[in-house]
Amino acid sequence: MTAAPQRRRPALTQYGAVVRKDTLQTVRDRRIMFMLVAAPLIQTILFGFAVDFDVDRVPTTVADLDGSSASREHVRRLLADGTLRRAGRVGSGAEADRRLDDDEAAAAVLLPPGYGDDVLAGRTARAQVLVDGTDPVRSGAAGSAASRFFGQVAQELARARLGPRSVAPPEVQVTPRVLYNPRLKTALFTVPGILSMLLVVVTTIVTAMGLAREREVGTLEQVLVTPIRPFVLLAGKMTPFIAIGLFDVLLALAAMTWIFDVPVRGPLPALALGTLLYLCSTLGVGLLISTVSSTQQQSFLGGFLFVLPATLLSGVMTPVSSMPTWLQPITWLNPLRFFADLVRGVLLRGAGFGDLALDLAALALFGAATLGLATVRFRRQLG
Repeated sequence: MTAAPQRRRPALTQYGAVVRKDTLQTVRDRRIMFMLVAAPLIQTILFGFAVDFDVDRVPTTVADLDGSSASREHVRRLLADGTLRRAGRVGSGAEADRRLDDDEAAAAVLLPPGYGDDVLAGRTARAQVLVDGTDPVRSGAAGSAASRFFGQVAQELARARLGPRSVAPPEVQVTPRVLYNPRLKTALFTVPGILSMLLVVVTTIVTAMGLAREREVGTLEQVLVTPIRPFVLLAGKMTPFIAIGLFDVLLALAAMTWIFDVPVRGPLPALALGTLLYLCSTLGVGLLISTVSSTQQQSFLGGFLFVLPATLLSGVMTPVSSMPTWLQPITWLNPLRFFADLVRGVLLRGAGFGDLALDLAALALFGAATLGLATVRFRRQLG
């Protein structure tokens, strides 16, 4: 009856020794500690402020060729909401084109002669809006703001022509209600995704380079001559990085809630479990890369070649639904996609374990697959 505990004890002792060695080795390296602890927090804050899809104050030049009171009033109201910012006046459409070509303005509003007379006479009044399409987000916001304003003007003129005693034509009124992010703040969408992106960058590359560095220095061979199992060795090497990764999530979560007002609506245990499974996936990828790399340069390049496509196909910056149809199935092979969905679900939508079952199952499958492949590859190297 006592044989099983006696057999388990050496494995636990070996695991503890590997954890202690790798923890001390990591803590003593200031560059690695900065990359693991300080860099994710700093980058979360920088990316949170730098990545902003909210478009306002688009520099706009105005060509009011009519100069009537109606045209001046419409220009004033068009620029009043702040989406468009006046960047000078021009006297012709050609000059407005030149301003756009010289990058002095991103949009131009042209009101032709007779615009005010057409408005007062109830005739169709025409205006032209030019936008610089090199920045689709900014040009789309500028064109939408102008179309929305002139559509509102058309409705006001139609009501004025009908008069107070006339029967107004039926219309459909839409009252939008925005859930989870009522103010449509960009940070609430991007910052949780940035957390998943930074974790995969740090854990995958550092893990891959760490094992390659030990192989170059020769310390890995010294460990391998001991009667330690490959799985125990890899598990011991992963444990310090898992602890640091969980600590990084706590730091980033504090920064998100304090600086960017990101809410925490869901259960934190679900986020903790998802983070643990995600770290097993990213660390497993790092270990797998290290088993096929001979030098630190090769492991760094391998980690970079994994991180870049994983980030682009994760939906962190752009929704997966906006990607080409043939590319969307490939995102199911990306653990970063599921963790980004999980973080946003917990923080923004208040999702629980039941709502996150698919994400948790996918992350568990990725973790088991990558760790299993890394262990098999490591055993083959020993053989």
